[in-house]
Amino acid sequence: MSVRIVYFAWVRERIGKSSEEIELPADVRTVGELIAHLATLGEEYAAAFAVPQVIRAAINEEHAEHGEAIGDAKEIALFPPMTGG
Repeated sequence: MSVRIVYFAWVRERIGKSSEEIELPADVRTVGELIAHLATLGEEYAAAFAVPQVIRAAINEEHAEHGEAIGDAKEIALFPPMTGG
């Protein structure tokens, strides 16, 4: 399955791109598994996802927990915690 991944704030800065289309491996079924998979794609990804529990996510523009199933998502956004208004 192919999905668009969108990166925000320092996640985007560390990876060096704002989005990409990736083919998900069959064993990647949840947001947490996606983050773990992305961390294996190179040094920049490993740096961005070194502390996975701080990464927030949204599936098709709806906030999602790490254990949430990706299902047939079209877009997954990954970002650090936000503060302020």
